Amino acid sequence: MKVRVILVEPHEAGNVGAVARAMKNFGLRDLVIVGARPQRIDDISEWWAKGAADVVQEARRFDTLPEALADVHLSVATTAVRGRHVAEQLTPFELARLAEETLGEEHTLALVFGREEWGLRGDEISKCQRTASIPTSSDYPTMNLAQSVVIFCYELAKGSRSRAKEPDPAPGELLETLRARGHRMLEEVNFFGEKSAERMCAELQALAGRAGLSTREASLLLSAVAHIEKAIHKP
Repeated sequence: MKVRVILVEPHEAGNVGAVARAMKNFGLRDLVIVGARPQRIDDISEWWAKGAADVVQEARRFDTLPEALADVHLSVATTAVRGRHVAEQLTPFELARLAEETLGEEHTLALVFGREEWGLRGDEISKCQRTASIPTSSDYPTMNLAQSVVIFCYELAKGSRSRAKEPDPAPGELLETLRARGHRMLEEVNFFGEKSAERMCAELQALAGRAGLSTREASLLLSAVAHIEKAIHKP
């Protein structure tokens, strides 16, 4: 499969270089940086890259996370604290098995990493289909950005990853449209009530992620949402 590493608003240029080096160690080159946070991509990042300066130089930039995920078939938000937003979080090993079972050579897996200081926000996590964390010690759960990337890349690189059971996983752009329109529709029918809309949407997103929706299934759900919207607004 194709693997994309997405860094959301990284602060240290050295970390970007170290991530590029970790990626190249395992044959990965698709590095994406999201956001306009001030950061130098200069000699510091290339020094830390140590032979992977080409990965840094070829890195693409997007203003928003949905843009970076538009053509992705499986998006995974990485977090430092297990159970922070949703009950189910994959370990790197479990993620590698999931990718092996559901993605083919033509599909893209995106690993999304947050800021060095505080990681990903809740709304950013909710834009990904699954969540994953490294089972570190509860006394000190946070890891260096490049170290985290290494562990995920290593698990993905182990063994054969060529089998694919799901022929057509839905792309990220379709899933984001389904998520956004579904959220608006649920608000219109007062589904959330007094409960936290963000929390409930995160749980629904986790449910959809575990289902591993195909393009046909996601399109069918989107069609259902469109029909419900039409019925709601019918005079």
